[in-house]
Amino acid sequence: MLARPILGMQLHACTYSAATNRILAWAQRGEPRYVGFALVNNVMEACDSPDLRAVTNIADLVTPDGMPFVWAQRRLGLPEATRVYGPRLTEHVLTAAAAEGPPVGFYGCTAEVLAQLRATVQRRWPQPAIRYAFAPPFRPLRPEEDAAVTAAIRASGVRLLLVGSSTPKQEHWMAAHRGRIPAVMLGVGAAFDFLAGTKSQAPVWMQGAGLEWLFRLATEPRRLWRRYREHNPRSVALFLV
Repeated sequence: MLARPILGMQLHACTYSAATNRILAWAQRGEPRYVGFALVNNVMEACDSPDLRAVTNIADLVTPDGMPFVWAQRRLGLPEATRVYGPRLTEHVLTAAAAEGPPVGFYGCTAEVLAQLRATVQRRWPQPAIRYAFAPPFRPLRPEEDAAVTAAIRASGVRLLLVGSSTPKQEHWMAAHRGRIPAVMLGVGAAFDFLAGTKSQAPVWMQGAGLEWLFRLATEPRRLWRRYREHNPRSVALFLV
């Protein structure tokens, strides 16, 4: 897959099928890999944070989750670039895992959301086996706690680990555990809430028009207004430079 740097972050041009095939091949071989998704929020945070930029750029695959990055990739000579949206890729990966069998685990979010997520996944995809689910505390794990969690994930036999935390927490966690966990880790963010049914997704037409941020702002104004006020205008200005 070809990659181009956009605002300091390496983004890969791929499709849902290409990304799914690569992820499943890594998982079948038990390779420790890390997959990220480029949204305006985390790309702009990476612009401001050398640490976040560094951990993002060691990911094995970073897909253009937001339409602005698809448009940017096309301007950079990748006319075939398409959006590979984290929640939708999660569904593709779970469908492929149901057919091919690598065990799945979930890390992140809350115990309540994980319970609903697990029920939804087991209903929609009776296979693959869900071998692990853990809702970490909101504080950083102590070294002994992190060692115990890492050991539990390894012992579970998970080969696909979906990580649903916020940026930059999930990126730092995956980067710190790549090589320690023989699984493909996907930083899927809000996909846990969408699949569990605890949050609504934007209509398809808004996603394709690059207006998903507006839908999310309307549904979660208190949590997201500052993020969009700070990042969206600045990202437009930087893309145009």
